[in-house]
Amino acid sequence: MKRTYSPLAAAALFATMLVSCGKKEAAPQGAMMGGPVPVNTYTVSQEHVVGTDTYPGTVVPLNEVELRPQVSGYISQIFVKDGQRVTKGQKLYEIDRTKYMAAYRQAQANVRSAQANLDRVQKDLERYENLARQDAIARQRVDYARADVETARAQVAVARAQVASASTDLGYSVINAPFSGTIGISQVRVGSQVSPGQTLLNTISSDGPTGVDFVINEQELPRFNRLRQGKQPDSLFTLTLSNGTGYPHTGKLTAIDRAVGLQSGTITVRVSFPNPDRQLIAGMTVSVNVLNQDIGQQVTIPYKAVTEQLGEYFVYKVQGDSVQQQNVLLGTRFQDKIVAREGLEAGDVIVVEGIQKLRQGAKIQVGAPQAGGGAPAGARK
Repeated sequence: MKRTYSPLAAAALFATMLVSCGKKEAAPQGAMMGGPVPVNTYTVSQEHVVGTDTYPGTVVPLNEVELRPQVSGYISQIFVKDGQRVTKGQKLYEIDRTKYMAAYRQAQANVRSAQANLDRVQKDLERYENLARQDAIARQRVDYARADVETARAQVAVARAQVASASTDLGYSVINAPFSGTIGISQVRVGSQVSPGQTLLNTISSDGPTGVDFVINEQELPRFNRLRQGKQPDSLFTLTLSNGTGYPHTGKLTAIDRAVGLQSGTITVRVSFPNPDRQLIAGMTVSVNVLNQDIGQQVTIPYKAVTEQLGEYFVYKVQGDSVQQQNVLLGTRFQDKIVAREGLEAGDVIVVEGIQKLRQGAKIQVGAPQAGGGAPAGARK
């Protein structure tokens, strides 16, 4: 008997034959199907830490003045060498004094002339007053004489003011050091033409204590206000020079700027350091190290174990054969580790490798654990 098959039955039979003839593929395993994720762990421990926050700073003299002339003329003499240390009141530059000396002498002569005229009209007034008492002269003539005396007195006052002005200009023709310090490289030479308030002659900086300015975020302002108002430990502020060496003297917080920058959200802080050997020179770039709260025995973890999400930091803490996200408050970072101020305790086990494949509550397969601990660390953020 001849059998017939419907099209639907034929298609089902063909699919069955393909499955039976093909190779059987293994089902996916591992994390994609809920299997354990291979990870390496770290046992949290405590280390002795000296925590510091580091800020880029700039050396600024506590007293610095640009020397500019107050009168015009030609530089006739320079009394100091470039980079020389000077004392307060020492002569630095001289502008040609010829015309200023002449103006001063002329002003003095004008005073003598005005004074002589005043003496003459005063004597005239005395004679007229005597005649007036005898009714031998008109009263109007006496009034005129008195007016002449007042005019002569005013002329004497004007002449004396001119002497003071000429004396001032004559004094300005010599530029003296306003304070003791170190002068820079001269910007003019003998014969140079200078203009009042325009030409820069040189710059002088004070010796002794020197300031270092650095910028902090406005969130750190309460902390630095407390430091300024309280007793500052001797080692609170230290410096690292640009060549990596430490500066031998410690500093004191002396000033915080008056306002936070509207655009930057930062504010400038100034720390004063002794500078007996003039190692700190204006304009130098240094690193300012500020002790923070991470001092003594602190919980530390490898920095690579930390994950950031939306501004928060967390680690994967091992709970049996799975992991839980644990938020942490981070502190000072040093080398490949960082201080965990909150969220972890010594003895906790966290994941350090395989983090990319983890999620909250994921099952794990632990490899060789990494032990915590180590030598005391000097921390830098």
